[in-house]
Amino acid sequence: MVRIVDEAASEGLREEKLVFGEVTIVIKVSAEDSGGAMTVLEEVPPMVDTPLHVHSREDELFYIVEGEHVITLGQREHRLGPGEAIFAPRGIPHAQRRVEPGVGRELVVLTPGGFEQFFRDLAEAERNGTLGPDAYAEASERAGISWL
Repeated sequence: MVRIVDEAASEGLREEKLVFGEVTIVIKVSAEDSGGAMTVLEEVPPMVDTPLHVHSREDELFYIVEGEHVITLGQREHRLGPGEAIFAPRGIPHAQRRVEPGVGRELVVLTPGGFEQFFRDLAEAERNGTLGPDAYAEASERAGISWL
């Protein structure tokens, strides 16, 4: 069951901020919050580009809040600005970059929920001083991501 977000309430959805390398992810709705239905996260500046990859378990929706983003979906590039969105079904390779490096903000909705664990694993590796290629490979394997 999804709980109500209310800043004045003592209970409700909690935002979880995860930092690793130059990346900051804010989990807005976790799998735990949604009964496994979805994960909603926000990518905040400085934005980093994401190389071509494919998810085996989740569909993704990217909603642009700020900045201009180029999302490659399959063989096509899509340039998106604030208020625009694009759906990336599981199994379809996709990548993203910012028109102005590091600038932008986006919300990402993943279904079903659970993908936030990928970012938790990387944030934990950062805290432990082990963030690097091996940590990325292990987190990717657990999350069902293939980097192309």
